[in-house]
Amino acid sequence: MPRAEGSRLAAVLALILGACAIAFSPIFVRLTGTGPAAAGFWRLSLALPGLALLAAQDTRKAGRWRAPSATTLAAGVFFALDLGFWHYGVKLASVADATILANLAPVWVTGGAWLLLRERPANLFLAGLLLAVAGAAVVGAAAGGGRCADPSLGDALSAISAFWYAGYLLIVRLARRSLSASEVMLWSSLTGAPLLLGFAELQGEAITPPNLAGWLACAGLGAVHVFGQGAISWSLGRIPAAAASVIMLIQPALAALLAWLIFAEPMTGLEMEGAVLVLAGVALAQLAVVRRG
Repeated sequence: MPRAEGSRLAAVLALILGACAIAFSPIFVRLTGTGPAAAGFWRLSLALPGLALLAAQDTRKAGRWRAPSATTLAAGVFFALDLGFWHYGVKLASVADATILANLAPVWVTGGAWLLLRERPANLFLAGLLLAVAGAAVVGAAAGGGRCADPSLGDALSAISAFWYAGYLLIVRLARRSLSASEVMLWSSLTGAPLLLGFAELQGEAITPPNLAGWLACAGLGAVHVFGQGAISWSLGRIPAAAASVIMLIQPALAALLAWLIFAEPMTGLEMEGAVLVLAGVALAQLAVVRRG
């Protein structure tokens, strides 16, 4: 296999694994027993030791620790906003709805990549994007909400989080031009953690998990951040941002399935059909990227 194709395949596989890992995020958020923003704080802070070890390996190759750039700090701000809005959505609405709406970021990413990175999407890619987003919408519309505290507000906050996550994806893509994925993750997490803690304090949230299960859920969030989000950050330096955002639509389909199994938020036949549409759109979009490359 040519080296360029092998590198692209590795990036796509890493992105798929990362998307599958972060599908567990809303499950862990529900299980922490803390406030939504506090759960985001634990996700970032508990990930710091692992991220520091990974960053140390990369800086050893570079010969020195590299200072954070403005883009890495901006990535931390955008990711903190994304986690804050989305975690409240997960707490107030169904996992499926919150995750689907948060993953409508491709709409923003495609336009942003076109304007900022000059990555004009091919027609075939746009067809795949529309198919994947349509499938995601079907999954969200058909999701069983269970006992939700405030579905309308949760859905609205989750939809807004898509904007912040789109900005995060684009900023990480820019930051990866000068820093490794682990360095970007480390500095952005160091930036985002205190912001989330401060917001949690202002909102009067429960900061500390109430039991061992809550602490294990927080540890799960930290692991997801290191391995899941880290794989995504690494892949963003190797494939177009718009293609990456579509592949990540695997996450909501898996999250809806997990919510069905764990929280008895049933996944209907219509949701299954929506999941198939999502995967079909991902495949079509990736085919467009391969043809163009």
